[in-house]
Parts: sequence; structure tokens; C-alpha cells
Amino acid sequence: MLLNATNIHKTYDTADGPFAVLRGVDVSLDAGQTLALTGESGSGKSTLLHLIGGLDTPDQGQIMLDGTDIAALDDNGRAAVRRGAVGVVFQQFNLIPSLQVVDNISFQARLAGRDDAEWCATLADRMGLTPHLRKYPEQLSGGQQQRVAIARTLAPRPKLVLADEPTGNLDETTAADVMALMLELVADSGAGLLMVTHSDKLATQLQRRLHLRAGQVA
Repeated sequence: MLLNATNIHKTYDTADGPFAVLRGVDVSLDAGQTLALTGESGSGKSTLLHLIGGLDTPDQGQIMLDGTDIAALDDNGRAAVRRGAVGVVFQQFNLIPSLQVVDNISFQARLAGRDDAEWCATLADRMGLTPHLRKYPEQLSGGQQQRVAIARTLAPRPKLVLADEPTGNLDETTAADVMALMLELVADSGAGLLMVTHSDKLATQLQRRLHLRAGQVA
């Protein structure tokens, strides 16, 4: 099993007092498996994704990723996990505006010490980005920018890909194209995929679905 998160709790302080975002959530994922995380706004989807990605720590629970409890790691340990074992695709593209497409794609792999020019070129080709490698992000369409972001995430060959509404800023046709390419490349890489989405249409393209309601599995 690639991912096994058990009894995850997370509470935040608000002006109205403590707010329990997650209340004992379990989630598991095998290598090569895809899972859609669905639920209404405020149900805890993005919070759970951020905890699994090591962007935050749970108040209670265990997050085993490839045999390591990332919930027990310090900031440096979680940063190391994010550089190599986990890749994250956000709704916002988060590209580096001063870098050309070719360098944006390889950026994460270089940080992880896994820069592979041939693999990056393959990703660019499969994403239809080869003609745009010397352009800057501002010269690309939204769909092209998200393709760059996905290629950047896959460049270090992460074991787990996390995607938070990855097509939320795209029109329906572009979103469908980008989603198809992402699923194809994730499958080819052998990574597991956990994707937050509000779209039933997108969720049905993944192998499994986990629905959250008020911080618990519905």
C-alpha cells in the first residue's frame, strides 16, 4: 500500500472558536491507483490533501506514505518528502514567471536531485508543449500553463500525485483534454493519484471515490 492515513483529525482556531475540519478520516491508496476526493465546500477535502502532502500536520492520526509516517516528521523531513515522493498540482498554476517553460518543467526535478532531460522532454512532448519550451508562462494559455504545471509535478517521478481542483480554472473542453493527459501520464509513471474535485464527471474517470461530509467520510 502506497498511502494509508488513519484517524486524521484537524482543528483550526477561528473567531467563533475551534472548528474541527477533519474528524477521524481514513484514506488508503495503492501504487498506480486513482482516487477522487469529493464533498461540499468546507467538508475538509483540501485540508486532507495538504496534510497528506506534508504541507501541514494533523492534530491526531497517522499518515503512512511508502512506509514513512509523514505526520511525525519535522519541517525539513516533510519538505524532503514534497521534493521527491509527493507531487502536487494546484488549481492555480504557480509557475515561475521568470523561467521559460523548459526550466519550469525541470524545476522540481532539479530540487529533488532527479533532473532527467529525456524524461522532461517526453513530458513536454506528450503535453504538446515542445513548440513552447522557450516561451514564458505569460505567453501561454491557461490550459498550456496547467500542462506545464502537471509536467513539472511529474518530472521528479513522484510516487504519489496530489491534485487540488487541477482543472478548476479551465473551460470544459480544455479541462477534459488536460485531465485525459494527466491520467495517461500518471498511469504511465506508475504513481498513485489523489484528486480533489467538485465535478462528478471528473470523479467518475478515477477508479475510486471518497466522499467527505462535515469532516468525516460519508
